[in-house]
Amino acid sequence: MIIVLLGPPGAGKGTQGELLAARLGIPKIATGDLFRAAVRDGTPLGVEARKYMDRGDLVPDSVILGILREAMASPEAARGAILDGAVRTVPQAEGLADVLKSIDRKVDAVLLFDANHAELIRRLSARTTCDTCQTPFKAFAPGTACPRNDGGRLIRRKDDEPEAIQNRLNVYEEQTAPVVAWYQTHEVPVERIDAIGDVTDVTMRAAEALKHVPRAD
Repeated sequence: MIIVLLGPPGAGKGTQGELLAARLGIPKIATGDLFRAAVRDGTPLGVEARKYMDRGDLVPDSVILGILREAMASPEAARGAILDGAVRTVPQAEGLADVLKSIDRKVDAVLLFDANHAELIRRLSARTTCDTCQTPFKAFAPGTACPRNDGGRLIRRKDDEPEAIQNRLNVYEEQTAPVVAWYQTHEVPVERIDAIGDVTDVTMRAAEALKHVPRAD
């Protein structure tokens, strides 16, 4: 089963992806991690991506999708995968569909983790980051000494200020509504998951939703 995760910043889809992957016995594939590993390891696509980065250009979706295709064709993903960060726009959804079709696979379900803006702003604005090691922390106030004892102080990044978070959420909503409509038009089940509450409860909601999705395997 191939599952695409969608959700606004702060909805916890990364955490839920890890938990669901362990529960289903399939890997969670975070596109950003794949991309960074390809660049670090100097794979052919990683080298191509580095050329764009060195010029200060955005790496095109075609390169990132090529890296994703290699991962999806690997033995580790033979039984499926949970894809985090693979789709944020309609062109990316279309590109992923083409990549999967080329290896005779498809997206079986989309999990859309949903939470109201007030809760998301509360979660994200509570995050602070060490100004030395850049490690993010929750429940530590700005100005606190870094718990890693590296001499750094915790700060709130500009993109974690409430006004900036609201803007990020607005952009997400504008981009994601068409993506959800695209998947529904192409008859891919989209399951909305209430992302508010205990982490375990949210995982159970997602697992229950997946019971209603036909399995390709």
